[in-house]
Amino acid sequence: MNIIYKNKKLERLLILTNLAVTTLVIATALLQLGFYRQILPDTQIYLILIAATFFFIVEKVIRFFNARSKKDYLIFCWFEFIFIILLVVLYYSAGTLWALGVYLLLQVITKVCRTMVNLAASGKSPALTFVGSFIVIILTGSILLMLPRSYKTEPINFVDALFTATSATCVTGLTVKDIGTDFSVVGQTVILVLIQLGGLGIVIFGAVFSLLFGQALNVRQSVAMQDLLSAQTVSKITHIIAFIFITVVVMEGLGALILYNMWDTYATLPGNIHSKWFCSIFHSISAFCNAGLGLFSDSFMGFKTDWRIYFIICPMIIIGGLGFGVLFNLATVLVDKIRFLLNRFRPYEKRHLKTPVRVHLQTKIVLTVSLILILAGTAGLLIIQNNTGNHKIGLSDAFFQSVTARTAGFNTIETKALSIPAKMVLMILMFIGGSPASTAGGIKTVTFAVIFMAAYATVRKRSEVEIFKRSVPLVMVGKALTVILLFAVLFFTSAFLLTITERHSNFDTSAILFETVSAIGTVGLSCSITSSLTTAGKLIIIITMLIGRLGALTLLAALTFNITPARYNYPAESLVVG
Repeated sequence: MNIIYKNKKLERLLILTNLAVTTLVIATALLQLGFYRQILPDTQIYLILIAATFFFIVEKVIRFFNARSKKDYLIFCWFEFIFIILLVVLYYSAGTLWALGVYLLLQVITKVCRTMVNLAASGKSPALTFVGSFIVIILTGSILLMLPRSYKTEPINFVDALFTATSATCVTGLTVKDIGTDFSVVGQTVILVLIQLGGLGIVIFGAVFSLLFGQALNVRQSVAMQDLLSAQTVSKITHIIAFIFITVVVMEGLGALILYNMWDTYATLPGNIHSKWFCSIFHSISAFCNAGLGLFSDSFMGFKTDWRIYFIICPMIIIGGLGFGVLFNLATVLVDKIRFLLNRFRPYEKRHLKTPVRVHLQTKIVLTVSLILILAGTAGLLIIQNNTGNHKIGLSDAFFQSVTARTAGFNTIETKALSIPAKMVLMILMFIGGSPASTAGGIKTVTFAVIFMAAYATVRKRSEVEIFKRSVPLVMVGKALTVILLFAVLFFTSAFLLTITERHSNFDTSAILFETVSAIGTVGLSCSITSSLTTAGKLIIIITMLIGRLGALTLLAALTFNITPARYNYPAESLVVG
């Protein structure tokens, strides 16, 4: 819903003042919560919080009288009344500081989320907003991780903070610091928030909060969300966003609940683990978002015999890497099947006749390729490692590494102990990655399937690429080729630069190549060289992780959003290739 205001200059002044007050509130919170010693006196903190609260309330009143339609404005901002009621209740039950803090937190969240959605629908490239949001999150996370309360004993420099924030936001898993021992609970919480925001994207979070507050997306915002989610139709954007929210809450909640007792392997949790619940929530979110970051120095090597590793962590990684579009399609097909079964028990004249929901081609490709890669990766690791390596692995370890290598980055075995052929298998899985519109990286399963079937069509002398008795448009084949080309260029460029910056180190070339692919695929597996990289090497991996998470086409779309398509074609002429 768009609110039209009578005085445009007054509205612009309120927007600028809102930005300034919101920045002041955030800065005050950082000064209060980020340092062990109190920076500002209590009187100044209370004065700032009271003034900010007063401004946000007065601002709503001014906008109410400035709106052309008072009714539309009240409908648009109905949740502000709930915020005021909550403010009053907390004032009498918990005290002034809690009341003001919660109210201002809700205000900041709503303003940031609404701003991100509006920027995505501003008429410019939604991809540019998506890229910009990641950069802002990473820089903000870097600053938060450098605050004294975020680390334990040794201060963290900017490059290491930037590396950690990028790895968390890009759900990669490569680390130069030990998440469990080098960061405090505050720092671990910051990393957890970065994982959640990076896994789903702050623009999507903005849309989720808008819907939670009863604000329907307008046409422009829906189109922007369609572009970011790679949805097929605009009409179902609201349902998809609601489905994403429900799926995330249910999956991560159930995961944390089931993982709670897994940590009983330790008689007492290590001192760096705050609590069993925090540990469960952290690893549940990290698994579903395919981040691969954990609170234990050896990842899941100490839990390799626990059934939850294979029946909870693995399914969460797989589901998180399928893509929300695929999950939404499967859910709608399942609901349609249930309705069809229930419909059969109704009298014939009362039955609802409608076209059944079909499984999309995208869903078929994603499920088929994912299953093939998991099985082929498991078999490949099991056979190759046990015949070429010094360390033998079992079926469960091979299966877990096959699953995690494509998306997450957890491990139950020492990666650097694997043979070079086994590492090559992992590199192939990392390069392919997960599926489109998911939390995973890589060239994506659909891209791999399209290119493979294009080669197959050429061998069979078919003029069109065919998958599951459907023809794939030529433009999709072109996009798939572009993705692979850009990822290949990024891989060779990053690896080449790393061989220069790390030339004085005793790293094997295979370890550098493995690190590069892991960064591109946002996986997080490493041959234990990440923390020993030079500053230049860390910056190269940071850029590689960011590009790998954003995706080649997203970054290309953000850089070329103002280029208009040509309205002419040149005459065709045959070429000899191969």
